[in-house]
Amino acid sequence: MDDTRMRGKFAETLAGRPQVQVHVAGRNAAGPSVSLAAPGVFQHGIFKGSRLSLERLATQLRYWQLLRRLKPDLVIVHAPELLPLTLLWHWLKKGRKFVYDIRENYALNVSTQRVYQGFTRRWLAAGLRWVEARTVRRAAGVILAEASYADELPFLNELPPSRVVVLENKYQPQLGEILRQQPIKLPSPTEPLRLLYSGTISELNGVWEAIALAEQLRAAWPGGVRLTIIGFCQQPELLRQLQETAARNSDWLTLIGGVQPVAHADIVAEIGQSHLGLLAYRPHPSSERCRPTKLFEYLAHGLPVLASPNPLWQEVLDAYSAGLSVDFGQPIDAAALVVRLQRHSFYPHGIPTDVLWDGEGKKLWHLLDTVI
Repeated sequence: MDDTRMRGKFAETLAGRPQVQVHVAGRNAAGPSVSLAAPGVFQHGIFKGSRLSLERLATQLRYWQLLRRLKPDLVIVHAPELLPLTLLWHWLKKGRKFVYDIRENYALNVSTQRVYQGFTRRWLAAGLRWVEARTVRRAAGVILAEASYADELPFLNELPPSRVVVLENKYQPQLGEILRQQPIKLPSPTEPLRLLYSGTISELNGVWEAIALAEQLRAAWPGGVRLTIIGFCQQPELLRQLQETAARNSDWLTLIGGVQPVAHADIVAEIGQSHLGLLAYRPHPSSERCRPTKLFEYLAHGLPVLASPNPLWQEVLDAYSAGLSVDFGQPIDAAALVVRLQRHSFYPHGIPTDVLWDGEGKKLWHLLDTVI
């Protein structure tokens, strides 16, 4: 249960008030690095198996049993597959309230990312949009992870503005974490340069492009280049290929996780040990209008960034002089990139604070105080 938005941001924020109990239901994270729940936060593992496996039917049963046992005053739904039972729970008894947190444009993602094929992709995208449209009419409030969703999702037009709030995926420090005061500095070319690809591992998110960049930079950085890939991969064939690639290049390429979600504390630790964070996303409708969570993570830790060309991301990078734009889809002039890196002054005014979750947490409580 190490989801950065649901567990790390929403649960921590809500548990900050006295007399509030927060029950987090999700997928258990692997490994001993999962942080202990904060006081007032209780965790329940309900998700198991792949998205289309029969085990996900059991997820519905576990979720329904949890609702009946806990009798919550408010439910915040972060996963669209839990919407039908949430609607049933809401309908069965007057006065029950729920809030829907729209983390992604799910129908767009399903229809364009080719994770699902043929008829499955079409009916799943249509079903998601149908369920979401009916959900928001009954929700006490709707939360958007991206401001662009207000334009992309037509069913939101039916809601009064007071019931909709944008809460971006800004960085929430972990329990007890002390953020560094000075930005991470690049090493001299005679020392190893450590690159980081973190988060969801997929071709669309540019994992192969990140590897290609590291290979090209190795020829131009005398001290050597090391790339760490850390995160969760939902595509078994891609994961197999990456494992084979990492095995062949173990002297400079490290793969952490893949099979199961990685504890967020482990990702944060890798950020602190890296010199450059890579946003190697391929151009795609599902990401071009979004600001990735790891962008805020890198900024909050003062990690210099190399990002694919994107006006929305570039605006943020320019505001703090936090990174450079690189076309990961094309062969790079590695020597020229090394010169750019050495000449660029990253974070000249220090690590930004407005990329932190605190302000978003206040907006969350304002919404809940309004609707409850």
